[in-house]
Amino acid sequence: MGQDFELLRGKMVDEQLRVRGVVSDIVLEAMRAVPRHLFVPENLISSAYDDTPLPIGLGQTISQPYIVAYMTEQLEPYSGMKVLEIGTGSGYQTAILAHIGCEVYSVEVLKELADRASSIISQLYPDESIKIKCGNGFLGWADEAPFDAVIVTAAPGAVPAQLLEQLKDGGKMIVPVGGVYSVQSLKRLSKNGSKVTEEDLLLVRFVPMVE
Repeated sequence: MGQDFELLRGKMVDEQLRVRGVVSDIVLEAMRAVPRHLFVPENLISSAYDDTPLPIGLGQTISQPYIVAYMTEQLEPYSGMKVLEIGTGSGYQTAILAHIGCEVYSVEVLKELADRASSIISQLYPDESIKIKCGNGFLGWADEAPFDAVIVTAAPGAVPAQLLEQLKDGGKMIVPVGGVYSVQSLKRLSKNGSKVTEEDLLLVRFVPMVE
């Protein structure tokens, strides 16, 4: 007998997200709707909705559901929001933003992951404005700038200057910053004219961001 993935998603939302303070209706609805099990390796499908990150190959991971929901909520997303995502990875975060109706430009340094994520996303959201390319995330996607928001799902040692430049005035960036073998700080940066306000949100642990 197969698993009831819809039931598991409901439990994930109620027992992992709401209890930790995720309150955005559109974020919770997206987390309840997007089939996370499609984004994990076949041998880990039974763990797809567990409260933990999972390996997806090539030294990369799919983040813990709570972290995906929390980071998404901090962006204050809305339908039509133009988002630059750095670190496509499995494509799950991309799918959450796509479900909300965001226009997503996602950059992944590893071609195998970019291709795999593109294949899944194009089947789930064929009519949405989602573009995925293989490239150096530190460079962002200058041809499509500026962006309403930037979300980074790997940890640089410092906030990449070019990503800040590609963020529009009034925009927000969510990025984990810190060393490879240390706990990192998840930061929210808000850009207002020439002024950038930086807040520390959570202690996290992400794979390092590489060129």
